[in-house]
Amino acid sequence: MSFETLQLAAPILKALARCGHHEPTPVQAQAIPKIMAGRDLIASANTGTGKTAAFVLPALQKMMARQPGRKKGLRTLVLTPTRELATQITRTARDYGKYLKLHSVAIYGGMPFGDQIRALAQSPDMIIATPGRLIDHIWRGRIDLSGVEMLVLDEADRMLDMGFVDDVEFISDAMPEGCQTLLFAATMGEAASKLARKFMRDPERVEIARGKITHDKIEERLHIADSLQHKVKILNHLCADSTVTRAIVFSATKRDTDSLAKELKAQGHAVAALHGDMTQGARNRTMDDMRRGKIRILVATDVAGRGIDITAVSHVINFDLPRSPEDYVNRIGRTGRAEQSGIAISLASRGDLQYLDRIERYIGHNLAVHEIPGLEPTSGFGPSMKSKRSGKPRAKDNRSGRGRSKNVRFKKSTGSGTTASAR
Repeated sequence: MSFETLQLAAPILKALARCGHHEPTPVQAQAIPKIMAGRDLIASANTGTGKTAAFVLPALQKMMARQPGRKKGLRTLVLTPTRELATQITRTARDYGKYLKLHSVAIYGGMPFGDQIRALAQSPDMIIATPGRLIDHIWRGRIDLSGVEMLVLDEADRMLDMGFVDDVEFISDAMPEGCQTLLFAATMGEAASKLARKFMRDPERVEIARGKITHDKIEERLHIADSLQHKVKILNHLCADSTVTRAIVFSATKRDTDSLAKELKAQGHAVAALHGDMTQGARNRTMDDMRRGKIRILVATDVAGRGIDITAVSHVINFDLPRSPEDYVNRIGRTGRAEQSGIAISLASRGDLQYLDRIERYIGHNLAVHEIPGLEPTSGFGPSMKSKRSGKPRAKDNRSGRGRSKNVRFKKSTGSGTTASAR
């Protein structure tokens, strides 16, 4: 299937071709016709499957057709949980709308109000916003929602998990009669389902079969650590490998993110931290430095890491395992993009066992265990864990969702570039 078969307008097709995109992904192929038909939609698909274009393209198509006598102003509102995602979606909207006379702006916290006030004064057609800052502007009368034709809740599950329930409900309540509502999420939890029931009218559904949760082009590895100090030594060794050309290291807290960045910098690595306590200007500069190659290793929290749009990431390293398996999939999806291969490495100590178990049940297989000569685990945790896991990677059981057994071969690793072996 090509984008032409979706009956998108010529200027949009021209922009897609310019970006090198010629065929829709499964979620785009299924969602775009339903959205263009005016239906409310719930779409669930993994990170990295093209969800952003699935709503941006039909939004641009619908905004092209300006009704006679309608004043210029806001027609599409996109809510998203983080500043980075808002920036990424705005960039996508501008790329695909390059040949259209439409104006898109991003509104989020951490940036001066003056810049945003000037942007809003230009009567944008599309606003991509985080909920809190959007409500600030609504209360001050700077945003008129009366003409909104399409409301998009992107990463709805993440927004609700981050405590934006009341804000999202306030904004949804303020939508005019007949506004089309689209809800996109990696997973549909109870909170997202409840929100859909409250604000959507007989929505269509698109759910891309998960099958194998993670990507075929991403090799997943696990290193077992005795302690925090052992984890840091393993991380230092991994980052020193020449095959790690551009890496994102995920840490659980802002404080640990700063500490790890300092530790890696002291070892001579070109590294920077990215977390929510940084000003937006500092976050933007860090992202730009990463894209230009001035930074080789980015240490980030989940909130800051959500929506990171950096190409050619060779490695993702989970220094701290995420608390939810969905976050694991989102993290490792930062690599292995655009037909490139990638490596995702997770470090786990005894306290991480419960999170590791959830992740492996969710993705349907065990992570292949690697060891670095001289940095092997020495406590009882390492051997006992290998004994527990050996021969028992989880493959999904379609009847119950529980695991079945296969063989696994553990292999020593000289560094992050060694190929894992699992069967």
